[in-house]
Amino acid sequence: MENIDNHPNRILVGTSGYAYSEWVDAGFYPPGTGSARMLAHYARVFPVTEINYTWYQMPKAPAMDRMRRRVPEGFRFAVKLTRTLTHEVDTTRWPAQAALYREGVSPLVQSGQLLAVLVQLPPSFRRNPENRRYLARLLDALSGLPLVVEFRHASWATDRVFVSLEERRVTLACVDVPELKDLFPTLAVVTNPDLFYIRFHGRNTKGWRSGSMQKQFDYDYSNDELAQWSRSRIPEMARQAGTGIIFFNNHVRGQAPKNARMLMEQLTEV
Repeated sequence: MENIDNHPNRILVGTSGYAYSEWVDAGFYPPGTGSARMLAHYARVFPVTEINYTWYQMPKAPAMDRMRRRVPEGFRFAVKLTRTLTHEVDTTRWPAQAALYREGVSPLVQSGQLLAVLVQLPPSFRRNPENRRYLARLLDALSGLPLVVEFRHASWATDRVFVSLEERRVTLACVDVPELKDLFPTLAVVTNPDLFYIRFHGRNTKGWRSGSMQKQFDYDYSNDELAQWSRSRIPEMARQAGTGIIFFNNHVRGQAPKNARMLMEQLTEV
């Protein structure tokens, strides 16, 4: 397995999830492609993916091991943290949940294929003393894993938070989102010299306000919108971190793989 550290300023682009039946209709997957065959096809196009299902259920080591064996050497994974540690936290059980999560992703750690663990926090997780204490304890419990934190509430967009992440060598997930009150804003901030991480959620303002996930992530980026990142923000972030991971989460009608390839093409021209 090649070592990612041998690729200074390497930028990997992919999508958040890959097993979407609508991507067959959108033309990304060949007609008749079933979910079991999607990862192998996806991995011929992109070098990395963000695993979504681990947010809904705790990852199990045998399943992670089978998944990693279906991709070519050099393919990498980012894995979402389970919702029982971010959205549905039991104050007495969460340390055991963190231990289970570590065990579940261990095959990817051992093979060197795990690039990031995404700690995606809900909009209700505001910056207050209680939540700050919990987040610190959670990051301690997961210490040693390549951690990325995505805030959804604007109260976390402060230099004090960024400095704290820097001290822990934890990566801030930078997001491309609509400009909405209380939503964590679009920033290009690097808090970890090893890794920067960007998630393109789309700019569907009405969709985000609707509360419908199908509408929220239904968005198709233009070349000019992506150029705002590829021409300045991403090159500047790459100068500050050894590796970059970029995921498109606008998956509803197959826009994510289309936009990801658009950005990859732009980055080759920089």
